[in-house]
Amino acid sequence: MKTRRTFLKTACKPIVLAAFGITVIEACSSEETPDNYLSGSQNENDNKAPLEIDLSDGKFSDLKDIGGWMNYTSENLLLVRISDSEIRAFNNSCPHQGTRDKWSFDGSDFECGQHGNTYSNSCGGSLRCYITKLDGTILTINF
Repeated sequence: MKTRRTFLKTACKPIVLAAFGITVIEACSSEETPDNYLSGSQNENDNKAPLEIDLSDGKFSDLKDIGGWMNYTSENLLLVRISDSEIRAFNNSCPHQGTRDKWSFDGSDFECGQHGNTYSNSCGGSLRCYITKLDGTILTINF
C-alpha cells in the first residue's frame, strides 16, 4: 500500500483536491475558439481513411431534407444537410467536456445537453469540421 505522501504526489490533482473538500471548476468553451477546425490536434479520427456513407440507407433518412441532421454515434460524427449539394460533418465530441450523445439542433446551432453549450453549424466554429463531398447519394468524409 502506498504511503500518504506517495499517493498525494501521484494522484490526479482534482481528485486529491476534492478529497479535501476543495472544488475545481473547469472553464466552459466558447464559440470564440475555432482552433478545432481541421487543426493539428490529435483525435480518434486523425489519420483515418475516408468514410463513405450511402445516404439511401434508411438510417440516414433524417438527412434527406435541408436542415436535417443526425448524431452518427457509431462514427463519432454530427451530420447536417446544408443544401441539396452539401452535408457538413463534425466531430461529435463536445469541446467543453467530450460528451458525444446529448446533442440537439435548432437549424443553425448544435446544443450539447450536458451543460447547454451551443456551437454553430459553420466550419469556422469550435466543433471540428471535416471535408465532405456529396456525389449523388454517396457522402464521402475526409478526416
